[in-house]
Amino acid sequence: MADKKKITQRYYRKKVELYLLIDKIKLWPSRRGVLHGIKSVNKIGEMAEIITHCNKQFKIYNSRHSRAARWRRNKWFSDICSECGIPSWKLEKYSATQFKRKYGSSLQKTADGEPDKAEFSG
Repeated sequence: MADKKKITQRYYRKKVELYLLIDKIKLWPSRRGVLHGIKSVNKIGEMAEIITHCNKQFKIYNSRHSRAARWRRNKWFSDICSECGIPSWKLEKYSATQFKRKYGSSLQKTADGEPDKAEFSG
């Protein structure tokens, strides 16, 4: 029997910027509830274009209260895209992720434009 590593809990703030959260998690729930893996995110002004591994394109706004932001926080999805090929470890890591209001990484950008390396900020 192979020993499985225990997936550690990750905490993110509930109301983080959607672009930063997408760039960190790399999963996108479509309107039909299908969970896709993200290949690239191109920020275009106030909008962003998401390209998935199955070559579907989504244009999104940076909204913390949007359907996708709520679905991502609550981990709602009905199916997984078979074309994207999301690995099981990524789904386990996603299911172990917690979104709290007053605890967790806020995923803020630093002065050099890179995301904050601090995993937890309390």
